[in-house]
Amino acid sequence: MTSLPGGRDHGGSPAERPPLECARCGTPAEGPPPTWTCSVENGVRRYFCDACSRQNLRSIEGRLDSAWW
Repeated sequence: MTSLPGGRDHGGSPAERPPLECARCGTPAEGPPPTWTCSVENGVRRYFCDACSRQNLRSIEGRLDSAWW
């Protein structure tokens, strides 16, 4: 994972961020999801749960946008 210089990504504190949910199936994340997949599509971060990531692994590795899955 790459960070901006200075070690901050300007994403705000955890208290300011809305709760994460899977961009594909809507499953809510319980706390920080260390095993979820993060994808940046058109400058927007999208998170995918373990199940959706596994089902679409080849598309993710092929760098297809999630709209193509």
